[in-house]
Amino acid sequence: MYTFLLGIILLIAGYFIYGRFVEKIFGTKEGRKTPAYSHKDNVDYLPMGKKRNSLIQLLNIAGVGPIFGPIMGALYGPVAFIWIVVGCIFAGAVHDYLTGMISIRNRGAHLPELAGKFLGKVMKHVVNAFAILLLVLVGTVFVTAPAELLASITPGWVTFGVIIAAIFIYYILATLLPIDKIIGRLYPFFGALLLISAVGILGTLIMTGAPIPELTLENMHPDNLPIFPLLFLTISCGALSGFHATQTPIISRTTENEKQGRFIFYGMMIAEGIIAMIWAAAAMSLFNGYDGLNEVLAAGGPAAVVKEVSITMLGAIGGTLAVLGVIVLPITSGDTAFRSARMIIADYLNLSQKKFSSRLWIALPLFAISVALTQIDFNILWRYFSWANQSTAVIALWVSAMYLFIAKKNYWIAMIPGIFMTMATTTYILNAPIGFNLPMNLSYIVSAAVTAVIIVTFYFAAVKKRADEIPLEEDLSGVA
Repeated sequence: MYTFLLGIILLIAGYFIYGRFVEKIFGTKEGRKTPAYSHKDNVDYLPMGKKRNSLIQLLNIAGVGPIFGPIMGALYGPVAFIWIVVGCIFAGAVHDYLTGMISIRNRGAHLPELAGKFLGKVMKHVVNAFAILLLVLVGTVFVTAPAELLASITPGWVTFGVIIAAIFIYYILATLLPIDKIIGRLYPFFGALLLISAVGILGTLIMTGAPIPELTLENMHPDNLPIFPLLFLTISCGALSGFHATQTPIISRTTENEKQGRFIFYGMMIAEGIIAMIWAAAAMSLFNGYDGLNEVLAAGGPAAVVKEVSITMLGAIGGTLAVLGVIVLPITSGDTAFRSARMIIADYLNLSQKKFSSRLWIALPLFAISVALTQIDFNILWRYFSWANQSTAVIALWVSAMYLFIAKKNYWIAMIPGIFMTMATTTYILNAPIGFNLPMNLSYIVSAAVTAVIIVTFYFAAVKKRADEIPLEEDLSGVA
């Protein structure tokens, strides 16, 4: 319990201490006009209040990842707490804040456009394809995962197919309509369910004195298995997630003032880290050790763990509400995943999104692909999602490092986690069966060499871009 509680305290302290440090390095401009005003179209660009934006941002980024990921990561034991806390403060929240703020400075641009500007034109095309792939995978995963949970608590006549169809209908509407019509109105209610589930589980863990294991030297490597790189891809949301880089531009287009950025982007990532800590702790404490947890996961996956934890700790009524709160998370990330994909494609093709028909013809093919992907086993989708997700985080961190380098600011806050995750994701794809299936020792060597090449390439490109004095932000001098 002490390791768990200390982790929660450190996360909160990280927001006030390191979050303020990162904000100072970036240098907010309170009087600078944000895209919500300079590009207002009342569809994707429009000003919304700080509280509303923060809640939408939290629900956007806190999909099934900060619950399912930590539940599976709990098999590694308390070492998972270290990655959630350290990763969230020094990598994930930094990643979210910088991508959000750099987007604000560049008319709410999405990651592919930012990658093209700061890493080169070729990267724009690469990242565009990569981001669309990630978002369609996210949208699909966040259809099947909540559908499984809903099917477990609804009457037998409500079939899995009916639930899938209902979720897709909601996603289509949320993707096509102006952001304040559905997302802006429903999210406060969804947020209430989210808080009920998280606070309820946390309170029960504390009041019952749940046997949450403490971190020791002996359990740093469970069963003598290496935690690198798999732990750092298993637990993504809640520690560091590239999916967030696709979501922050949604809110960078509705943020009223740059000073709100630390609370909206850095703060909501810290909140997601706390959610991840709660579910990791619950998974570690409820099933009589890791063997019991592994049995439940093998039998019904993370969804079975969520249901068991919720009902056991909160009873039938409270547990059902908690499960509904968990269901909210993926649904409120799946809708914005498709919305973000639509916006990225529109930006890439330079298509205005004011007309409904312009949004419709972009969105429908995305949903058709996603429907087809729902036929693939969830575990296979999750493996590809994990790698694509963390690879996107790597790209976003290098973009952020380049921005800060050109601005002659402390770029190490982005570069250090960028180097670490470059090594982790490269090692994973070299070693994993879904990748090159190389021996682990060889994977370490090759990934270290690849990472070194990327570092050298970064410095050559960064020095040149600084000398070329490329603009770091959009010129608003001619904007009324």
